[in-house]
Amino acid sequence: MRRILDTLYQAALYASALCLVAIALMVGVQLAGRMLDGTLALLALPRTDFNILSLNEICGFLLAAASFLALAGTLKAGAHIRVTMVLGMFGEQTRRFIEIWAFGFAAAASGYMTYQLVNFAWVSLRFHEVSNGVIRVPLALPQAAMALGALMLTVALLDELVVVLRGGRPTFRKAEDAITLGKEG
Repeated sequence: MRRILDTLYQAALYASALCLVAIALMVGVQLAGRMLDGTLALLALPRTDFNILSLNEICGFLLAAASFLALAGTLKAGAHIRVTMVLGMFGEQTRRFIEIWAFGFAAAASGYMTYQLVNFAWVSLRFHEVSNGVIRVPLALPQAAMALGALMLTVALLDELVVVLRGGRPTFRKAEDAITLGKEG
């Protein structure tokens, strides 16, 4: 089970990275088109007027998908902002209690967010809602990616909660230990 979960978290991180690469490629192509048009204008040649339709909208959708898909993997890698310094002031038992409470609360909040995002995507799919741009993107697509990312985060939080309840250390503590030792990276 551990390997399956870690593979899912890694796959979500790769999907997030692909979204960011797609944004970079589209913006780069659009920028190259504008630079070409500027050069052609300086040379008194006809412009290409190259334009990626609905670029801002599509990049926004991809950024939302990338952000949500990365949540679970970054939690497991210890890249989320936490109150490590405050937790360090407490003994191991108190810290464990705080971690159990925090993971439980965060999992419940993330579960609720997942439920609402799934409902949001379902309503958009049911009513065939599309974006307002030139390219009419079905809104259920980016919303489903957000819901999937939220679901992965919920699973990761429950995963961490189970680890702590069984007496283990949360996965992100490895990253904390590396930072403390100056071996982060």
